[in-house]
Amino acid sequence: MGNFLDRFRKVGRAHPAPDVNPEGAALGIAAARRLRELGHVKIQRGLTEAELARVEHTFGFQFADDHRAFLAAGLPTGPSWPDWRRGDHATLRDRLGWPLHGVLFDIEHNGYWHESWGDRPHDRRKAVAGAEPHLRKVPQMVPVFGHRFLPSGRGSYGHPVLSMYQTDIIYYGHDLEDYIHSEFGGPAPHRGQEPEATVAFWRDFV
Repeated sequence: MGNFLDRFRKVGRAHPAPDVNPEGAALGIAAARRLRELGHVKIQRGLTEAELARVEHTFGFQFADDHRAFLAAGLPTGPSWPDWRRGDHATLRDRLGWPLHGVLFDIEHNGYWHESWGDRPHDRRKAVAGAEPHLRKVPQMVPVFGHRFLPSGRGSYGHPVLSMYQTDIIYYGHDLEDYIHSEFGGPAPHRGQEPEATVAFWRDFV
């Protein structure tokens, strides 16, 4: 299991990459503005385009457009915030691997098995080994704060923020801006509909 998870192991103005969706960028900037207004979190200057590209190259994923713009507008710091600028690489890989590690834990210890994988092996170790090829294909989730995650993917935005603890996964915001309200500033205005996860595999848990 360790080898499998090894692959995961004053505020500036945002300057989104040219191929970032403007609506996604606006959503991320609005979330960053709301967090700054609440005043509960110390926020450093935002990540530059070069810094964002370096993170994506180092860890092998691309931020969603709203998440990218959020970090470009200002880098939140403190406990539970991932330090994408100076953070320890092993720690960041562990955080990126948290969702899959949780699924593997529940496969080994709690009998979890996805119905699309066919029959579950009776032996726990064989079950883990059998799940790994399937889990290599699932979308990468990226930590926002603590065990709150957004899916990766350039060109995507507006996904619900998911709170992920093993296979206990719940909605924690309709989108990034709504999540900031919920986590740090009390309930956001009622939207009249439930959030709906669209990211493959992970949506099956909520």
